Amino acid sequence: MKRIGIIAKKNKPEAVGIVRDLVQWLQLRKIEVYVEEEMGGVFEPRLSGSYVSSVKREEIPGHVEMVVVLGGDGTLLSVARLAGGHQVPILGVNLGGLGFLTEITLEELFGVLESVIRGDFTTDERVVLNAAVIRRGERMAEFAVLNDAVINKGALARIIDLETTINGEYLTTFKSDGLIISTPTGSTAYNLSAGGPIVYPSLHCIIITPICPHTLTNRPIMVPDDVEIRAILKTKQQEVILTLDGQQGFSLEYEDVVELRKAEGRILLIKSPHRHYFEVLREKLKWGER
Repeated sequence: MKRIGIIAKKNKPEAVGIVRDLVQWLQLRKIEVYVEEEMGGVFEPRLSGSYVSSVKREEIPGHVEMVVVLGGDGTLLSVARLAGGHQVPILGVNLGGLGFLTEITLEELFGVLESVIRGDFTTDERVVLNAAVIRRGERMAEFAVLNDAVINKGALARIIDLETTINGEYLTTFKSDGLIISTPTGSTAYNLSAGGPIVYPSLHCIIITPICPHTLTNRPIMVPDDVEIRAILKTKQQEVILTLDGQQGFSLEYEDVVELRKAEGRILLIKSPHRHYFEVLREKLKWGER
């Protein structure tokens, strides 16, 4: 591995020092390093010369063989949307917070990176969804989603109606505060808080979970990930928002269609050599504790 990108959470003061140490460590191994323009400006001249290039964040995945993400799950989600089309593996390093996707601790970073550079690593393939908003037959917006797409009512809105179909076949009309359409990766996020199931990340499925349904028989359902899901807003004069991975938003109107299907690309997450998925469940979510 000869070209590595580094993306860090910008509002973490300690990130600058960690990136500086990492760049120096990689330089000594004659590995080309690509950092964000904002981060490149804080290095001393000796670190901003050979083997180091400063480019725009969105350009990094196109230049490298791997991306190191320093931050939390939110930072990794934002990078995953950039990296999906390039199929470059992502090494997530947790700098605080829950860190369910960023499995590697700071103390483990250099040891794990040494193995990765040698080619001694495995990756998890994670499904990505394509979410589109269709208004009166026109595709208004499209988004890549690693965790979930959430249709949610505003703070003062009443229950909303969402007519939902699977491959054109009528599923039900959810009367609820909203609807979560989640990948297995996102099953431990908002889906879990809303009473949805924990789903092993490599399973090929999509989870549909209503938020506070008016009818208690409207329970979460899992469907294959090769289907097309459509949710049509059937409520007028309500504030309704589509939120993607908790980071992007789009205002919906009456009879807007939210269409979701599996995207072409995959996200490759480098697995921790020190812990498996069930250990992460127990450690991060206290799963199974009494």
